Amino acid sequence: MRGSLNKSRFGKGAILILLFMMVGTFAIAEEAASDPVATAIEAAKEEMQNNINIVWTCIAAFLVFFMQAGFAMVEAGFTRAKNAVNILMKNLMDFSIGTVSFFVIGFSLMFGANKGIIGWDGFGLSGVEGDGSSWNWTFLIFQTVFAGTAATIVSGAMAGRTKFKAYICYSVFICAFIYPIFGSWAWGGLLNGGGWLENMSTPFCDFAGSTVVHSVGGWLALAGAIILGPRLGKYGPDGKPKAIPGHNITLAALGVFILWFGWFGFNPGSTTVGDGEIGRVAVTTNLAAAAGAIVAMIVSWVVGKKPDASMSLNGALAGLVAITAPCYTVTPIGALIIGAIAGVLVYFSVIFIDSVLKIDDPVGAVSVH
Repeated sequence: MRGSLNKSRFGKGAILILLFMMVGTFAIAEEAASDPVATAIEAAKEEMQNNINIVWTCIAAFLVFFMQAGFAMVEAGFTRAKNAVNILMKNLMDFSIGTVSFFVIGFSLMFGANKGIIGWDGFGLSGVEGDGSSWNWTFLIFQTVFAGTAATIVSGAMAGRTKFKAYICYSVFICAFIYPIFGSWAWGGLLNGGGWLENMSTPFCDFAGSTVVHSVGGWLALAGAIILGPRLGKYGPDGKPKAIPGHNITLAALGVFILWFGWFGFNPGSTTVGDGEIGRVAVTTNLAAAAGAIVAMIVSWVVGKKPDASMSLNGALAGLVAITAPCYTVTPIGALIIGAIAGVLVYFSVIFIDSVLKIDDPVGAVSVH
């Protein structure tokens, strides 16, 4: 009897102690929640992460801008010396005029509040309020360099036979309408819009722009090359293509390495967040480029009996383009496979477009993109 009583008292005491501990825990949690120091620390952490995101995204945008130099070197190197100045002027102007066109019209069509199939507000960024801490300014410069890339892709395929005035009009139309309208369908929800592609039951997913940027640029390049026709002397009376070698493969190789470097802003920068995901995306990007270069070299060696430098360089670019959409979701092994497939495809695509379709693409821009 006494033992039972003691157990009963012990059990009641344990329950009381447990209740006191629970009450104390809730009191401490409530005090911490209302603690102004803890609140300030959380606010500071949030502000710091926001600033890190802005800094990283700006750095990525600057890397993507530097790709303009890479495009200029690739296109100038793969074409004849007499076209070099014309190509450099086109690259300068398509980015300069494209920047203004995208700022005034394109950005709002792409990311403005959805009005049917496109955005339609905030032209010239008129709706942005606040100081330099606003994310919208960072987002604008990041998207501007992407638009400039889509426009610049066209230049290489149309090199050697495009009137300067006509090319400028083409660049304005690309950055003000074509690229932004398709971009709004796929990426409008990144800001104020909401495109039908990204809102499908099975959403269209292009993380950094294999389709939105590179495929759009590639298809526009193909259209331009078809309309312009081939360069004089490209095809003989029998219809067989004649090689018109580029004047400086060293310059082209430098351009490819610049583009490869800039792609570390293109793909990892599309996270727009300064965290460890940057490194992972950089790894998949680099592996695909390397695999594309290696496989393109092997294919050119087996088929053409020698390792071709221009094909190998384009293989690296094809790998980079191919990995741009899935760079965030694939494994490193997956990236190697994607790059390898791109290296095979770019080789045979160049031959098919040149010999079968008889479309003159001096730098292989259509096949790469």
